[in-house]
Amino acid sequence: MADSLDFNYTSPLAGYENAPPLPNERTDDGKSYVNNQTGVKSVAYERFIEPLDNGRRGGFDVHVYYFQNNPQQAQYARELWERIRHEFPELRIYTFWDRPIGPHPIAMFEVNLFTPAQFGAFIPWLAIWRGPLSVLVHPNTTHEDDVTHELERELKNHTERAIWLGDKVPLDVGRFKSLVAAFRRAESNKGE
Repeated sequence: MADSLDFNYTSPLAGYENAPPLPNERTDDGKSYVNNQTGVKSVAYERFIEPLDNGRRGGFDVHVYYFQNNPQQAQYARELWERIRHEFPELRIYTFWDRPIGPHPIAMFEVNLFTPAQFGAFIPWLAIWRGPLSVLVHPNTTHEDDVTHELERELKNHTERAIWLGDKVPLDVGRFKSLVAAFRRAESNKGE
């Protein structure tokens, strides 16, 4: 697992430094707060925010895991994969793997989400229909700055930015880490 100290974070209030103070007034339910209404919805309803990929790769990958040696889980996963293909044919749905692949330590299948509407429809649906299976939802980001290498982004997307439904499955991120270290060594050797 990646150490959160390995990454830098921009303040969530960036761009809101001069915003008017928020009211301390509560709504009628007595629990939630009244917010300053602007009449303008966030652009995040229509398009994934930067640096999420709004292009060919899609903003999010969804990996649905199952224990390949457990016949009940394998059957449920296969049926879920088929149901998703019937109910969400507009999504990109990949191979139903019967073994570990890449950083994924157990069998899985993958679905790509391209719009906030797809995310908003599919993830709640999957929260109900995932059954005994674990699900990794990770963002696909494009370049965030000129310094971060693609492998570092992938490591961060699969760890720090990951969202889990069900039990968290420890990923094998050793390959990411070793490739990032090799890249950093090569970059430092260029300067010599």
